[in-house]
Amino acid sequence: MADVFSKEKRSVIMRQVKGHGNKSTELRLKEIFRRYSIIGWRRNSNLFGRPDFTFPSLRIVVFVDGCFWHGHDCRNTSPADNKDYWTQKILRNQLRDKTVNKLLRSKGWKVIRIWECQLREKKKVSRKLLILKNSANFK
Repeated sequence: MADVFSKEKRSVIMRQVKGHGNKSTELRLKEIFRRYSIIGWRRNSNLFGRPDFTFPSLRIVVFVDGCFWHGHDCRNTSPADNKDYWTQKILRNQLRDKTVNKLLRSKGWKVIRIWECQLREKKKVSRKLLILKNSANFK
């Protein structure tokens, strides 16, 4: 279906759309934390890269990355419109993720990244969280 707005008008409209913190993915991970009695996490950290969850006492940060926005290969689709723009956008996100990982690790943080699609398979998430299991934050 063709867009009813011009490219310029659509661009103005889209710039006004602001994200609200990946709430659905964060809530699913929060549910997994509760299911496995993982405690000690905090949200809304001001650390570089704005991690979704922080375990301050363990110096661990957890990011839940959206598969489309961060270029995970589980999605074999790409937008037909503005393909060059979206390709560059995803590449910029991936580059930013690498920069965030590198900086946080250089400051002594352990970085865990979980894909949005993995939240459906709790075993995959629990494997990524094994690093936490060895800590005192598991009951």
